[in-house]
Amino acid sequence: MIWCVIMAGGLGSRFWPISNADSPKQFIDVMGTGRTMLQSTYRRYAQLCSKERVVVVTGEQYADRVREQLPDLEEWQVLSEPLRRNTAPCVAYAAAVIAERDPEAVVIVTPSDHAIFREEKFMADMKQAIATVAKHDWIITLGAQPVRPVTSYGYIQFREEPALPKAHNLHEVVTFTEKPPLEMARQFIASGEFFWNAGIFVWTLPVLRKAYEDYLPAIAESFLHTPLPALRSQLEEVYSQCEAISVDHGIMEKADNVHVLAASFGWSDVETWDSLYDVSTHDHNGNAILCGNVFTYDTRNSLVVMPDDCTKTVVLEGLDGYIVAANENTLMVCRRKSEEQVFRFANDVELKKLIDKK
Repeated sequence: MIWCVIMAGGLGSRFWPISNADSPKQFIDVMGTGRTMLQSTYRRYAQLCSKERVVVVTGEQYADRVREQLPDLEEWQVLSEPLRRNTAPCVAYAAAVIAERDPEAVVIVTPSDHAIFREEKFMADMKQAIATVAKHDWIITLGAQPVRPVTSYGYIQFREEPALPKAHNLHEVVTFTEKPPLEMARQFIASGEFFWNAGIFVWTLPVLRKAYEDYLPAIAESFLHTPLPALRSQLEEVYSQCEAISVDHGIMEKADNVHVLAASFGWSDVETWDSLYDVSTHDHNGNAILCGNVFTYDTRNSLVVMPDDCTKTVVLEGLDGYIVAANENTLMVCRRKSEEQVFRFANDVELKKLIDKK
């Protein structure tokens, strides 16, 4: 049977001020669709497997939020991580839970906060990936066609020859490269030999287990070779002792049975304000106004995100290439090209709050 593991533990710190440690990106309607990123992801994958076979892994502090937003899930389907240890322990924990119920499962692993466009094509690609791993002991990852050099994405180099005679969109993976420098990213794009890593993996549980045993044996021992009741009883100790490492670094970069399926759907990890601007609908002046009562004058190429419950009317004049974003307490106005400063803005604001409390 098909299972889906949704990883929902990210902090979404790049989307400050609308996203913060108390309310990360996956729990917010970033795209202005009427659903949070997590709800959209769950709805999408619930079309591929029944809701009884969806597992969400998140931090302890967010478990109740997951249950509020996905009330269809049973208690056991929401897994709480006591500590942040990146994606490899997260996936191993979910695999241990699934193995108790379905040792031969086909497992889809996906982030909770990515945007997917052209869902009918997404469904076709995912069904192809599922059918492929059911016949071959492979790990399938989804690769998106890169359109520009982005240093915050991972890149997948692939062999040009199709991996199967009748699957011209399926290729053997040569290398994974995480977040390359700008010049290297440019070279990747120019070569035509690379996809963006969409962070979606499809594999059977036996293949997953073997990959952990081969490349992350300590994590395999703690999560996959320990009876589930014992694992749950000592979960905090297991997490405190296990390596913090991603599936990409721990397995994908080392395994020799990884194949990439060229995605025919649109994809974005919506990791930054600029990437949100890129995937949003623009008006005739190039502005993306996602929500709020906003009037613009001589303003272009800007992104405006106001709270849904904002009662204030926003009037903007003379802006070109800006981000205007707010939560109930904070308004940020900055140049789009300066969005790397967002971490600094957030830290300075939080520091000021701490000083004011003293």
